[in-house]
Amino acid sequence: MAAPLSASSGGQTSNPGFGPVCLLVQVAMLGFFFAADYDTSELSKLDSSSIYNFYVGVALMMFVGFGYLMTFLKGYGLGAVGFTMFITCIGVQWAVIVENVMVGGINMKLDFMDILNGNFAVAAVLISFGGLIGKVSPSQLLVLTLVELFCYCANKVFFLTNMLAIADCGGTIIIHVFGAYFGLAACFTLGPALNEDLNGSSYNSDLFSLIGTVFLWLYWPSFVAGGLPAGTDGHGIALLNTVIALLASTVITFGVMPMISGNRLGTVPVQNATLAGGVSIGATANLAMGPAMAGLVGTIAGIISCVGFVKPLIPSSYDTCGINNLHGMPGIFGGLVSVVLPTSMFLGSIPGVSPANQMIGLVGTLVVALSTGAGTGLILKTIGSPTAAFNDESFWDCAELPTPPDPSGQATPVLSTMRTVYCCSAVENKAP
Repeated sequence: MAAPLSASSGGQTSNPGFGPVCLLVQVAMLGFFFAADYDTSELSKLDSSSIYNFYVGVALMMFVGFGYLMTFLKGYGLGAVGFTMFITCIGVQWAVIVENVMVGGINMKLDFMDILNGNFAVAAVLISFGGLIGKVSPSQLLVLTLVELFCYCANKVFFLTNMLAIADCGGTIIIHVFGAYFGLAACFTLGPALNEDLNGSSYNSDLFSLIGTVFLWLYWPSFVAGGLPAGTDGHGIALLNTVIALLASTVITFGVMPMISGNRLGTVPVQNATLAGGVSIGATANLAMGPAMAGLVGTIAGIISCVGFVKPLIPSSYDTCGINNLHGMPGIFGGLVSVVLPTSMFLGSIPGVSPANQMIGLVGTLVVALSTGAGTGLILKTIGSPTAAFNDESFWDCAELPTPPDPSGQATPVLSTMRTVYCCSAVENKAP
């Protein structure tokens, strides 16, 4: 049986310019790499606690964590995982080039820290992708990745680092706030999809999405502490604080969710709000706040995120994955924590951390993200979005899904009480 196009489909969409442009971009980046070399001075010290291990953890977050988290869309599993791989691979290279050129010029010396920072940068793009997923073509994603990473690196290098020198080891402001509000601004200027028949989940797609949640949860401490020198107190404290915050946000999500949703458990808060503690703790993770304060940060972040997913402020027609609820609002909260905590009675004044600079960095990043994201959304709009939104068949060759025979001549659903997806189209199956 051929895989049917969904009701929301306008037919398969060709994208003839995407391949050649990708090749040109890759060749151009290779040209930059010819001017670079490896810094081998620290390679002999690589061991079980080395930066490479943190790189692997962060890379797993990108490929598996983000990729599978976004497979909740019932007709967009290939796009979620496949495009995440594409964004990560082209984005890491581009971010390494752009950030190093902005910092020290074209003659680069690359090490694993540069690759790790490239993955941190790509996380911002994948966050933005969460708001746009299902509504953009591969060509639009290429433009999004190149433009957003340029804006991200400029904001990080010139504003947050050179001008303000903010404290944000886990990327609460630098990554999460920027990525969320860049993506949301782009979503609003691009506009919603023409048809949203497939903008939803199924039983099976929700299960796959939870795989992404688990990977993100497990490797989030590597994401937060990976940029800190291994073996230092700050590094170990960041790992501990992140785990405590994640534990707290997970438990609070399960506790708050039934209280505000009719005593029922929902998959969306579990897939997302359980991770909010990791978002909010990032800016202060390396501070010796103690487990109680780390747990409190995770608890409040979990409440903010859970309520946001149960009662969203922005509809899914604009914010497909709810990035405002996982990265945006918890990111702002975490930024405010970094303003208040260093001068609180718990920690007192901390050398090198300026509350004023933290606040300026948070507000300034919001302004930069919203303005550049809105402009990028207008650029994406001129390129044109796919007619068949949230549908893998727009750009992917989908394998046929065999179904058992039925005397009536109709396809028999595997689970009669669950929504089942045949390749890329949704079929609603209800118990008699």
